[in-house]
Amino acid sequence: MNLDPATVARCLEAGDHTDLFVLDVRNEADYEEWHIEGSTNLPIYDELLEYDYSTLEDHMEDLPTDTEIAVVCVAGVTSARAAEFLREHGFDAKSIDDGMNGWGRVHRSYDLADATDLKNIVQVVRPGTGCISYLVHDGDEAVVVDPSQYIDEYLNAADERDLEIVGVADTHAHADHVSGARRLAGELDVPYYLHEADAGVLNGVTELADGETIALGERELEVCHTPGHTPGSVSFLFGDALLSGDTLFLRSVGRPDLEDSSEDAIREASSRLFDSLERLTDLEDETVVLPGHFSDESIRPLATELGNLREEATNELLRYVEDGDESSFVETIVESLADEPANYNEIKQINWGKEQPGGDVEALELGPNNCAAN
Repeated sequence: MNLDPATVARCLEAGDHTDLFVLDVRNEADYEEWHIEGSTNLPIYDELLEYDYSTLEDHMEDLPTDTEIAVVCVAGVTSARAAEFLREHGFDAKSIDDGMNGWGRVHRSYDLADATDLKNIVQVVRPGTGCISYLVHDGDEAVVVDPSQYIDEYLNAADERDLEIVGVADTHAHADHVSGARRLAGELDVPYYLHEADAGVLNGVTELADGETIALGERELEVCHTPGHTPGSVSFLFGDALLSGDTLFLRSVGRPDLEDSSEDAIREASSRLFDSLERLTDLEDETVVLPGHFSDESIRPLATELGNLREEATNELLRYVEDGDESSFVETIVESLADEPANYNEIKQINWGKEQPGGDVEALELGPNNCAAN
């Protein structure tokens, strides 16, 4: 008996974990690196491989008897064994289909008009990886921004809203996930937009430049070149919305070390990022920031007004920008960079067109979101 990962995501989003208890049976190190928010770890993975249920049996008194239990492992094998054992002992337990691999593929869509004053923007969130993409539309035309490799998610979202996708854009050459932008654009025979500084050896790119626009319906996306995270990073303005890519997050900013990790290069890129953020913070307080990533924020959709980011104390690096303190901004980034995203070099090579994706392309991007500077 299995649970679809998307069903788990919907249940966790709707409640406060009282309707579903997530039991992660992977080893502790794997759990600490990446897990479903709010889950409980019982590290018995190796025991379950040997059909040893003794530790699970010893901890059954710690499990809820009146709540459905969703058991998760790496790929759904050992979790299925644990769930069956628990059912035999009276628990309502099911295994999450394909484990954390399946969790990493979940996409959840939100029409921003349902939660904000913004219309004509759909936010697509991947809760397992922290990646966010967008379907921006006017009339019956739409542009997809930062799509994942699972392009059917965007084709279905457009079909559900009777929209025609007329363009696909990446805000930058991603290092944490394989972009689906080129493939989606190719299947639909529409332009693929990317700034030339991030285009690598790609062919068939419609290059973006600062101040240009992408037309859709009777409106347009305005391109703001915001280098720092990458040399070709851009943000898009769409009315009162700012699609900030990996330049500005709700709690941090994009890390500037994934192109060149030498300290001099990081400092130089951090200074460019500071300038880009100064430009963005000149926008009106009512501008709604729509980031390209999130960490553990529980709000859905992931959006807040720029004025709120200025007032809140959750984005330390943005406060340095507001204060004009470039030195502290750069030093904080240099001193607080986390581990790089998993497999980021290989992912970059694919997104630059220098390598072709292999059979393990889905597994490349599984893991925690480490695109923030601190």
